[in-house]
Amino acid sequence: MQESAAFKKYALTAILVVICIAMAWYLVPAFSGQGLGVNNNTPVVATVAGAEITTVEVRKAAMQMIQQQYPSARAQAASLVPMVAGQVTNQLISEKLMLAEAHRLGLRATEADVREEFEHGPYAATFFPGGKFIGMQAYEDLLASHDLTKETFEQSVADSILMRKLQALIVGGATVTDAEVRDQFQKQNTKVKFDYAVLKKDDILKSIKPTDAELRAFYDRNKPAYVNSIPEKRQLKYVVLDNARMLAQTQVTQQELQDYYEKQREQYRVPEQVNVRHILVKTPLPGADGKIDPKAVEAAQAKAQDVLKQVKAGGNFAELAKKYSDDPGSAKEGGALGWIGRGRTVPEFEKAAFSLPKGGTSDLVKSSYGFHIIHVEDKQDAHLKPLDEVKAQIEPLLKQQKAAQAAQSEADKLLAQARSNGSDLEKAAAAKGLQVVSTDFVTSKDTLPGIGPVLAARIVAEREKKPFTKVEDLRRVSGIGPKKFEAIRPLVTVGE
Repeated sequence: MQESAAFKKYALTAILVVICIAMAWYLVPAFSGQGLGVNNNTPVVATVAGAEITTVEVRKAAMQMIQQQYPSARAQAASLVPMVAGQVTNQLISEKLMLAEAHRLGLRATEADVREEFEHGPYAATFFPGGKFIGMQAYEDLLASHDLTKETFEQSVADSILMRKLQALIVGGATVTDAEVRDQFQKQNTKVKFDYAVLKKDDILKSIKPTDAELRAFYDRNKPAYVNSIPEKRQLKYVVLDNARMLAQTQVTQQELQDYYEKQREQYRVPEQVNVRHILVKTPLPGADGKIDPKAVEAAQAKAQDVLKQVKAGGNFAELAKKYSDDPGSAKEGGALGWIGRGRTVPEFEKAAFSLPKGGTSDLVKSSYGFHIIHVEDKQDAHLKPLDEVKAQIEPLLKQQKAAQAAQSEADKLLAQARSNGSDLEKAAAAKGLQVVSTDFVTSKDTLPGIGPVLAARIVAEREKKPFTKVEDLRRVSGIGPKKFEAIRPLVTVGE
């Protein structure tokens, strides 16, 4: 294309505006302009191609815009929402319109597109530092810290990819004449000379001197924005019991393994399976009249029959699949489909595959896809895995359970001892050779040594209402998930 990046942007914007205006007539059957997304009496602000834009979405997007564009106004963000709600609502409507048009045109954002965005796009440094994934737990924790879930975040990334594909489609079809290029060049290279004055913000602010009454009135109007602006802090004392040591000392008996296996034996059942390769010669789809060209079907059958002759003459099945198979998913793998169970394929294919012996090759098998040649690499009858085969899976689970129970018991004893000594945590910990950790004043989001991010202030505040009776109470009020809590369990908090 001949146009500059700036001109391309203007052209694209104009085209998208035309699309949005045209689509709005039939894609937005309902719109509540009153309140522009901040009227609690109107929970649905607009409906675009069947997708609703709610008041909650508008408020959330408005808060994010304010916090990103005006970081110094974070404390007053809630009071500024009405000022940007209209702009945010229009932006959300435009996005929904673009997504609807992208779907109408058959554009899609695949899982591979999203993963490519994570690994090589703007999120690479965050989620794949050094090319290595940070791990699912760290990934979900990072999203949670920004009030996001895995599903909503990945959907938003997919939506942004889809909108970029629509923009690329529109720009790809744009043409620019020589006259337009010349006109744009003249506009960009025309120079003017003029005088201007600069008013500095700091100088203006120096001349403004609000009175105490004005300051008081502003504070009273925006008082909700200052609530909890200075976080509450608490001093804590706690003991961390080493769960790793408990785990290392825990032993699992053969009887315990057997008992667990008997209770969970259903999950160790393996269904009947076959490991197959196939070569597919596709038959044509029905035409506009709903009929299939018989000559094309005969041609496909003749081709498949010729390939089958080569297989039966001793040809390499995998190489023939790479050369002739019309199944793009398996052809490059030599026709390999791997292990499949019943109910995974079309009936004709399944019947032939499960009836063949190990090492057997079928004649032509006709299905709705075309003509298949099936080769069975291996077979596996339905059976129950023996204990010896699954022991390595069961033993770590039982060790963790027993270690957690032992840690719970030790924590309960330590807690009881500390309370019997007048809440003297130091004395109870010293008797068991444990160390008490004392903190400075911390907020609910601070990281505590040996624990990690824990809602410390919330734990203490909750404890003032109702004393903890077991370690599980701490997990309940801390808000930590069971799996993550297991890594720091058991935790005993006593004292300040």
